[in-house]
Amino acid sequence: MQNIFFIYISFFLISITTAMPQSEEEWFPVGLNIKPFTANVLEPRAGFSYLTNLDKLELNIGTSSDIYKVKTDNSTLSFGTDMFTFTRLMSENDFKFPVQTIDYFFGINSGYKVVNDYSEYGFRVRLSHISTHLVDGSYTKSTGEWENGTEPFVYSREFIDLFPFYQVGSFRGYLGLTYLFHVIPDVFGKGIFQTGFDYYIALLPIKVFSPFIAYDFKLSKIDKYSGNNVIDAGIKFGKYDKKGFSIFYSYISGKSIHGQYYNLNENYSSIGVNLDL
Repeated sequence: MQNIFFIYISFFLISITTAMPQSEEEWFPVGLNIKPFTANVLEPRAGFSYLTNLDKLELNIGTSSDIYKVKTDNSTLSFGTDMFTFTRLMSENDFKFPVQTIDYFFGINSGYKVVNDYSEYGFRVRLSHISTHLVDGSYTKSTGEWENGTEPFVYSREFIDLFPFYQVGSFRGYLGLTYLFHVIPDVFGKGIFQTGFDYYIALLPIKVFSPFIAYDFKLSKIDKYSGNNVIDAGIKFGKYDKKGFSIFYSYISGKSIHGQYYNLNENYSSIGVNLDL
C-alpha cells in the first residue's frame, strides 16, 4: 500500500513538472518555496526558549533548504531537504545546561505553490525520520535513577506528511495529514491529523517588523486519540515572508513533543528567540 502511495506522489510531481510551460529552473535557490508553518512543532528552527513553569530550556538547531526549483509566471515547484534537532536542557548554576533529551529529524520535501493577485495556495509533502535519545541530564548519579522513572528505549518513526494550505495576504491556513508507516514502539496510530494558521501583521510601510499569532492543533493516537495545542505570538523583525529574527511567547499543552516522553502530558509556557528561515 505505501509503495503504491509513493509511486502515485512521484508520478503526480513529475506530471506537474512536465506540464509547466515556459518554466525557469534553478539549482540551490535562495529562500524557501514553502515557509515553515509557525506553530507546527516539527519545523526547522534555529533558536532557544525558556520553559517558564518547568524551569528548563528548549534548544533548536536546524535548517531546511530547497535544492531544486522550477518556476513559471505564477507557480513554483521545489524539492529540498530538512535537518534539525529539538533539545530539552536543564538549567543549573554556573551556566551549566545538562541535556535532558534530544530529538533528531531529517528527510526530504517537495512543495508546490500557485500565486494569484491576492492569494496563494499549494502544498508541501515530506518523507522523514525521527529518532530520540535520553542524555546525561536525565540521569541522577546519586540515586541511580532516570527522571520521571523513564529509562532510555528505542524510539523511531518514519512517515510521510502532506500539508495543503491557502493564503490571503499574510494570513495562511493549513491542514495536515501524517501517515506513519514504521514506528518503534508500536503504540501509535498510523494517522495524525492537523489544522492551524499563522498571521503576520505589517505595522509600518517599510515592514521592518511584524507582530504575529499562530495556532496548531494536532490529533494523534497513543492507545487512544488525544489533542495537542500550540499557540505562538510575538514580533518578527524583517519581512514576514523572508528571513528574519523573532521574539515569541508560546503555550503548549498535550502529550510531550519529545519522543522519549511521548506518554507524558505536559502543559507549559515559554519565551524565546528564533532565527526565521
